[in-house]
Amino acid sequence: QLQLAESGGGPVQVGGSLRLSCAASGFVLEYYAIEWVRQAPGKEREGVSCISGGDGSTYYADSVKERFTISRDRDKNIVYLEMNNLKPEDTAIYYCASSGWRLCKPVEGPDRRPYEDYDYWGQGTQVTVSS
Repeated sequence: QLQLAESGGGPVQVGGSLRLSCAASGFVLEYYAIEWVRQAPGKEREGVSCISGGDGSTYYADSVKERFTISRDRDKNIVYLEMNNLKPEDTAIYYCASSGWRLCKPVEGPDRRPYEDYDYWGQGTQVTVSS
């Protein structure tokens, strides 16, 4: 059974850091594009970052560039999202997801992959940034 499971969320103060983890079971993350998607209360889902299978090319939303870093640990079969200089607007539930495709598309704008294409989602992890 293919599953994704996020962890690492929690409360943090403005300017603080968190590292989210996305652990996979039943498939090898290295071969697939894995995207982090977040959703704040009352708002639409928002693509945050994606790492492609294979070459590991990465994509970021403009709102998180220079602050967030996505990476992958092959041995542990985990994708990480390192979040620095957190802002109140980063407060959301963060999900990792896989569409089964190897390569990422832009995580925002008209060229992003439709969320309906993503077959596998984790349960989400809450990130709350407060001043």
